[in-house]
Amino acid sequence: MPASAEKIVIIGAGIAGLATALRLGHVGYDVTVVDMQAAPGGKIRSVPSAAGPVDAGPTVLTMRHVFDNLFADVGADLADHVTLTPLATLARHYWDDGTQLDLMADPQASLANLRDAFGAVATAEFAQFSARAKRLFEAFDAPMMRTAMPDQIAVARKVLAQPRLIADMAPHRSMAGLLKSSFTDPRLAQLFGRYATYVGGSPYQSPAILSLIWQAEAQGVWTVAGGMQKLALAIAALAERHGVQFHHDTRALRITRQGGRISGVETTKGHFAGGTVVFNGDPRALATGLLGDSLARVVKRAGTEPRSLSAYVHAFAAKPQGVALAHHNVFFGHDPKAEFAALARKEMPRDASLYLCAQDHGTAAPGALQRFEIIMNAAPVLRDPEQEKAQCQTQIFARFRQFGLTFSPTPGPDSLTTPQGFDALFPASLGSLYGRSPHGMMAAFQRPTVRTTMPGLYLAGGGVHPGAGVPMATLCGQHAAAAILNDLALHSTSRPAAMPGGMSTGSATAAPRRSASSGS
Repeated sequence: MPASAEKIVIIGAGIAGLATALRLGHVGYDVTVVDMQAAPGGKIRSVPSAAGPVDAGPTVLTMRHVFDNLFADVGADLADHVTLTPLATLARHYWDDGTQLDLMADPQASLANLRDAFGAVATAEFAQFSARAKRLFEAFDAPMMRTAMPDQIAVARKVLAQPRLIADMAPHRSMAGLLKSSFTDPRLAQLFGRYATYVGGSPYQSPAILSLIWQAEAQGVWTVAGGMQKLALAIAALAERHGVQFHHDTRALRITRQGGRISGVETTKGHFAGGTVVFNGDPRALATGLLGDSLARVVKRAGTEPRSLSAYVHAFAAKPQGVALAHHNVFFGHDPKAEFAALARKEMPRDASLYLCAQDHGTAAPGALQRFEIIMNAAPVLRDPEQEKAQCQTQIFARFRQFGLTFSPTPGPDSLTTPQGFDALFPASLGSLYGRSPHGMMAAFQRPTVRTTMPGLYLAGGGVHPGAGVPMATLCGQHAAAAILNDLALHSTSRPAAMPGGMSTGSATAAPRRSASSGS
């Protein structure tokens, strides 16, 4: 067997690729990561500002246990590598009629805030909705999120054992339809409908079961000291300690094959040999033949189409005035149905809801510049970027002024990333940030899984099961590593031993040895 068969090449240093690399490096494989960006993180990215690096990607960290487990599985403690702080206020929500609602980490505090802002009926409705979301989350955590392939049989057994879940799932209703019947006040239906956008969907087309996303946030939200990219940097640094080599500013051009099996990756900086390749990118890149026409069939079209939402993202430093902000803030538009209808027509909504992350909330000195990220949902389309930038720039800050919020200085268009910009950052994505759209009851079963029909080729990322979001993509990376360990163990007893389910033993005697010069 050629020496290259023991080498593993990962295309992409997103959170899933990093999780895969860390696991495999820990066991002792010769792992190389190639990434077209200058730093690890993928969509977890930052950009320079006058106040320092500012988040320009995901900002909400939930499901901390996923990251605790990722580090613990390689003998490390998450707390030794990044500083996480739990938020008392999960998010602050504003409507232009003057209503403000803080959802809290303490459920009783949330109920009290609901009662003050919306009354007793709305509070009872919220309690019922939260209980439903919790039941759904707990029921589908194991058979869906924690498996490398969605287990329809396990899901069916779970539902048969708990018939109440059928009503909770509301299988023939949209998320918006469920919320309309759950809340008398349309503002609360609007608030919880927004959680469909966490996975790139519209509440009017996403299945009602996605209401379980609220439970992921209700369990707790953490901030990362220094910004979200610090988490990616910490994982990459730990992977390097385990011998993983990173090559940044290196674009993958083609996945190579020899004798019907994967043989490596051709890049802008030469060929990296490897009998196993993990593609941590948008699966649509493979489906469109971007990395080789012969690989186009390893991902089915139904696994990449239709596309999920994109976004307009402003990342900048300024001094805020006029509104008392929390770390996470949402400013709602007047008509959510009109907003998502415009997105379905591939148009920019005229009155969109806006998300604002105040990255330095509670830590900035009085009068100092603070770092902010603004996200407005967008359709994944390619249009005139300059026209869109100008319209988006005008629209967003005019809307904030209607709420009484201003920024000094007002950010310019250079701080804005458009869907076109995201398409350039993430090839073949069309700017879509979440892979395949979550629309339709069977969408969760149509995503690609970590194994492909091509021997030696695996997938990882937010466009792969179990789906979008930082915790889900991390789980996907762990699924990919487990699949590789199991598959390689089947082909050679000389390779690292793996425990049932793909968890590495971590035994130094089981791991192949590499020269000291192979680490970086």
